[in-house]
Amino acid sequence: MREYETPGDGSDAVADATDDADRSRIVVAVVRTGGLAGLRRRWRVEPDPAQAPQWVTLVERCPWDEQTDATTDAGADRFVWSIHAVLREQQRERVVPDTQLQGAWRDLVDAVREADADHRTEP
Repeated sequence: MREYETPGDGSDAVADATDDADRSRIVVAVVRTGGLAGLRRRWRVEPDPAQAPQWVTLVERCPWDEQTDATTDAGADRFVWSIHAVLREQQRERVVPDTQLQGAWRDLVDAVREADADHRTEP
């Protein structure tokens, strides 16, 4: 039986809204698990307020409430994407099998990976 990482495990994108700045905060975290090696990768973005409209659009385009069964479509050695978004005072979570990572989901994941890579520095 395959185990999925809960995207809202509290470590990546939890909003601790204590003031106005925190309430307008946007955080998107993506965790990829599975694959041949079974390695887990994480990406995270917390955009500047000037970039907020772009990220709000990316997050809101995703079908968060659409029902799918992530366990039946996972397949052996395929990736599973756990996506967690904090959009102001709302938190959204979704597990998306690699075969369903298309359209808005793909756009959001690619944007998070690209933004996270821009902030990482090589040793």
